[in-house]
Amino acid sequence: MIFWEEFLEPYKQAVEELKVKLKGIRRQFELEGTRSSIEFVTGRVKPIPSILDKSKLRNIPLDKLDEQMQDIAGLRIMCQFVDDINKVVELLRMRNDFEIVEEKDYISNKKASGYRSYHVIIRYPVQTIHGEKKVLAEVQIRTLAMNFWATIEHSLNYKYNGQFPEDIQFRLQRAAEAAFLLDEEMSLIREEIREAQAFFSSKKDN
Repeated sequence: MIFWEEFLEPYKQAVEELKVKLKGIRRQFELEGTRSSIEFVTGRVKPIPSILDKSKLRNIPLDKLDEQMQDIAGLRIMCQFVDDINKVVELLRMRNDFEIVEEKDYISNKKASGYRSYHVIIRYPVQTIHGEKKVLAEVQIRTLAMNFWATIEHSLNYKYNGQFPEDIQFRLQRAAEAAFLLDEEMSLIREEIREAQAFFSSKKDN
């Protein structure tokens, strides 16, 4: 039997600490007067019903959740441009306050559904009253366009229980390609966009 509140507490602590640290990266760029590769950061702990559903789907025993389920703690880092994603990954690789366990590049190797994102699985040390506990957490790095598509796909996945009607699947794939084209077009004019944003910020501050 799992005492869920006790089991999930280190994951909640990990999410809160990591959100502060990752948001701190953005703040450091701002203090240097440099454009940040990070637009914003969100985080969550997977709800208990979702943990149970995934454990059944993946045949993960409940007493092995902390070893075999990588996304009980989840962070998302949003970027404006695709090339920002690589910069963020490099920043994560440089850190010594957690260990990178695995990287999954779903941008160069998109999923069949059209899903694109870069996943970094980390092992993060949480300090508890009983000593240090290392928990797995998944950090997803994606553009705003990728995130919009993934959020819609996730909602539809729950509605259809993973079995999309053919026309919905087709439209989702078309939407994924449209989101990718949007990212490509924005990347081509990113310098103009950055200059415009810097100009707007300076006007707002004055």
